[in-house]
Amino acid sequence: MKKSKVYLVGAGPGRLDLITVRGLNILKEADVVIYDYLVDKRVLENTKKGAELICCDKLAKKGKYSDGLLIHRGKINDLLIKKVKEGKKVIRLKNGDPSFFSRCSEELDILVKNKIEFEIVPGVTAASAASCLNGIPLTDRRFASSCVFVAGHEDPAKKKSLIDWQSITKGGTIVLYMAVENLDNIVKLMLKSGKNENTPVAIVQDVGLLTQKVLVGTLGNIVGKAGEQKVKPPAIIIVGKVVELENKFNWGKKNKRILFTGLSKERFFIEGTYFHLPLVEIEPIGDYEEFDNYLKNINKFDWIVFASRYGVEYFFKRLRTIGLDSRVLNNIKIAAIGSSTSNRLLYFGILADLVPEKQSSEGLLERFQEEALKGKKMFLPRSNLSDKGLKKGLVRFGAKAVTSFAYKNVMPEGLPDLDLNFFDEIIFTSPSTVRNFKKRYKDVPGSVKIGCIGDVTMKEVRKCKLLS
Repeated sequence: MKKSKVYLVGAGPGRLDLITVRGLNILKEADVVIYDYLVDKRVLENTKKGAELICCDKLAKKGKYSDGLLIHRGKINDLLIKKVKEGKKVIRLKNGDPSFFSRCSEELDILVKNKIEFEIVPGVTAASAASCLNGIPLTDRRFASSCVFVAGHEDPAKKKSLIDWQSITKGGTIVLYMAVENLDNIVKLMLKSGKNENTPVAIVQDVGLLTQKVLVGTLGNIVGKAGEQKVKPPAIIIVGKVVELENKFNWGKKNKRILFTGLSKERFFIEGTYFHLPLVEIEPIGDYEEFDNYLKNINKFDWIVFASRYGVEYFFKRLRTIGLDSRVLNNIKIAAIGSSTSNRLLYFGILADLVPEKQSSEGLLERFQEEALKGKKMFLPRSNLSDKGLKKGLVRFGAKAVTSFAYKNVMPEGLPDLDLNFFDEIIFTSPSTVRNFKKRYKDVPGSVKIGCIGDVTMKEVRKCKLLS
């Protein structure tokens, strides 16, 4: 069978949107993705249906961090070659940039030996992200005209270190990768090589993630501070005078910090910095027999009321599944709860007849008071957890309203531990985000403001006793 090409793609560090456009486009076409354990798993949601996703951590001989070399390379390389020879489109998805401390050359060696074509797609490296996300420029023409990247651990098989600390410490900024567990020894080597103990140091743990932390100190006290704060890998360590700029330029600390719990895409050019932590996930329901039966007889309804963009997506997905399309909606009026939902309808070529100014169930009901609904048949595609107040309100207006599950709303797994005091505000987008927050994080600190989309969501906040 003809061998395919391999792409070594940098996924960037931490957050999912730091992968390049090129890397993302290639990822969407891959049959097999062999990815580093640090890659944000949400990036993998962009793979095509049926793609085989293999985490390198599962192939590890032992731990992830200790000497930085513990992933069993032979298994990874063997798997890489095996999948390519099967004719699969393979991506080796690496954290950060493939060329920075990722043992890229070892994988390239095996590809060359097997005469397999490859391309390398650059990514955002962790040092660059740690610098930008914390306002620490790696260079500054006043006092840092150079920057050196250093591995905190070397191959234990080496007889002699390749790191010349005498030369390195005479330069500008020093950036250490994989150095947390060897920090004490590295600091001693720097001081022995002439670096002043008052040299500023920053440790950035979990670069780009919601759990990112930055610890600032000096060569004289950073080891003690790191121990007190229980700093752990993965982390980037920046050494040099540029670290002094963190206090002035760390926009992540200066801007209003907002934890957004919904599924909407990030919005830009608005006040504050948004940290996106979806507290809900959308999944298809197990049995669509009832829903599909309604779709087969959809022409019996006068109105279809969409209370979310997911209702729109699953409505049209099921419509296609049963062999129908938007032509069956002729002569049926369409209502959307808000702009996000109406915009999703436009994607399917449908212009909503009714969109309330107040984008909520309450707003829909207020707007429907202007319509003659008595005796009208109305279909409401909904989630398994949707508020029932909309249907009840329409029935009060004399409508014959019917609801049916189009999708289900579930709590995400693996929600991270968070220091909620870091945030200035938490925005809840639905009652289910409130309930899932309560289940996972218990309470909102008194100093943190609560924002809600819709009165129903605020009602759930009060019910869960999250208000101080």
